Amino acid sequence: MRKFTLTTLLYVYALISYAQQSNVNSANYEIGNGINFNFNDGDYQFNIFGFIKPSYIYGEENIYTSDGQTNNIYRQFKSQNSNLFFTGKAAKEKLGFKIQMDYSSSNPLVEAYISYFVNNKITFHIGQMQVGHNNLEMTHNEDMLRFTNRGMLSQTYTQQGEEFGVFLESNFGSKFVINPTIALTSGDGRNSFGEDSRDSDKGGVKIGSRVNIFPFGNFSEGNGLTTVDILREEELKAQFGFAYSKNFGASNMVGDGHGDFIIYDDIGNESYPDYSQLFFDVNLKYKGFSILFEYADSFASGLDNLYVDPNGFSILEPTQISEYLVLGESIGLQFGYFSKKKYSLDFIFEKFKPEFNNRESAVSREFCNKGIGISKYLEGNNLKFQISAFETKYKNFDELDDNKFFSLVALAQVRF
Repeated sequence: MRKFTLTTLLYVYALISYAQQSNVNSANYEIGNGINFNFNDGDYQFNIFGFIKPSYIYGEENIYTSDGQTNNIYRQFKSQNSNLFFTGKAAKEKLGFKIQMDYSSSNPLVEAYISYFVNNKITFHIGQMQVGHNNLEMTHNEDMLRFTNRGMLSQTYTQQGEEFGVFLESNFGSKFVINPTIALTSGDGRNSFGEDSRDSDKGGVKIGSRVNIFPFGNFSEGNGLTTVDILREEELKAQFGFAYSKNFGASNMVGDGHGDFIIYDDIGNESYPDYSQLFFDVNLKYKGFSILFEYADSFASGLDNLYVDPNGFSILEPTQISEYLVLGESIGLQFGYFSKKKYSLDFIFEKFKPEFNNRESAVSREFCNKGIGISKYLEGNNLKFQISAFETKYKNFDELDDNKFFSLVALAQVRF
């Protein structure tokens, strides 16, 4: 880490020194947009920026079992995100790249991909990047969230949000805008081919697509990166989104990782079920008011002749797949108001209903989540203070009281 930091600083110093020696090259810094270098009158661009989110977390949990009640309280100071970005673009060659690191994670590489700009409407990407075929909130970066954390719907259907593959993005129209995307990925999430030969690729590929429709034209520039109306649209703007993905052979409970479980065919070879996710979302914005509605559904297929042991003695029961995959449907509603003084008051309500509600060992359980958040924005979204409180109830078995979880999170966000 020290070598990487020193190398980066020396590289930045060399670029600044070079940029100052030529009037066709330039370097500048702008809060939120980082350090920008332009060479050959803008033909080549290089950018370094990032954000940090130091946080305080307070939590309470009340868990009910047949043996009685357990109450726990925990407190934590942590860096929720410590992200650094490197981006570049070669205009004549129509190429670009992006590298995103999160130094608060044990696996810091988030994104690393190369882009080819066919024209101003079509772009190809190859590498590891944030996918578009998740719910709308999951397509936004962590520095653009309405609350201190993503909603439970996002956390239920996604673990990472980035996958390795080939991606196509396009954009058509001006007053009526359609933005279709499609992706072909490994189906194994981040670091999809493992750290060494013992951690190999599992299952088959994953195909995903999202189509966003803006019937009243696009959001104002920069206002489409978050579900909050931080630019207070003067006219009603709406985004309707449809997303679908299918993982042909999933070995992760939400289909964006790999190697979390093993299922076999009748002769002992690894064989995995297919896993699909479907999302529909609506985001409305008008003069500071904003509403986000999300619907999600997930289901499995290809379950015939699957066994939970390599000897072929224990066949996978019809509802047993819920012990391996998140199956069921959710709805989520987020809404709030962003004032002229740059305060935002927001609310959230979410429910999840599993496909099979009778298996206590299922990886997902019926829940209801609700919360409130207050945010103060300074310098746009570059300096932000947020406080959010959430209460989540999980349905219990055997007529026991619902398990309850309460959390209060306060954070400061700085984009540099």
